[in-house]
Amino acid sequence: MRTVYLGTSEFAVVVLRRLAQTEHRPQLVVTRPDRPRGRGRRLAPPPVAEAAAELGLDLDQPESVNSDGAQARIAAVEPEAVAVCAFGALLKEPLLSEYDMLNVHPSLLPRWRGAAPVERAIEAGDATTGVSIMRPTAELDAGPVHMMAEEPIASGDTYGSLAPRLAALGAELLVRALDAGVEPSPQPEEGATYAQKVEAADRRLDLSRPAVELERRVRALHPHIGAYLELENGERLRVLRARAGDGPAGPLTAREGRLFAGDLELLEVQPAGGRPMDAPSWLRGHAAQLGS
Repeated sequence: MRTVYLGTSEFAVVVLRRLAQTEHRPQLVVTRPDRPRGRGRRLAPPPVAEAAAELGLDLDQPESVNSDGAQARIAAVEPEAVAVCAFGALLKEPLLSEYDMLNVHPSLLPRWRGAAPVERAIEAGDATTGVSIMRPTAELDAGPVHMMAEEPIASGDTYGSLAPRLAALGAELLVRALDAGVEPSPQPEEGATYAQKVEAADRRLDLSRPAVELERRVRALHPHIGAYLELENGERLRVLRARAGDGPAGPLTAREGRLFAGDLELLEVQPAGGRPMDAPSWLRGHAAQLGS
């Protein structure tokens, strides 16, 4: 089947690589323009652009995929289907209706429609998530679903461990959907929840919250975004791993050479401008600043 692929992120790269191995190998890959990245803020291509070049696939990086020029380039390859995964920009008419479109969405729709379904599933303490292959519509992630498959969330899963499994699952599910040509079924509205984009405020660990809630947030944002505690001197201490008890969080204290925030034990941290380290190592240089 002749396809066009729309994607941007590392998650989308996994799906692109699998698709390129099949008879549905994309005739064109569309991704976002180069953007400043890293500490030096140097202009760099998105991950999908790099993967497309490696795979020898034709590439387009329009400012807007909804522009006349971008749509003309898609139309020129006469695709039978357009696959979408983590593209990161709104698709509008007439593009939405022009082709059979299949979007790889990492949740069991209608739960966790929106921008951050993997993070929000971990943060909410869900036992299971999955991938849905759905048709994009003007309403966010509310289109009909072709296929879906479940993936358990382990107690220690982080975004970094769960997202690759979902990407691999999504890749296989997309290929199956293209192979089978299954007609989609409408999504129910009952049970719909929205995975809001992770904002800067979401990174801060509020020590007035339950410890188990903060531990899930640490896992949900690791390693790609990162959660942090704000110390009394105003510095941020990034929390890479933590373990929660049943009680509330609270002020930072040292107990028998271990670092706690109430009932939340910090296991691995990273000071501002420093390297990751186990919490006892950080504590040895900062114990005098803490309670006992």
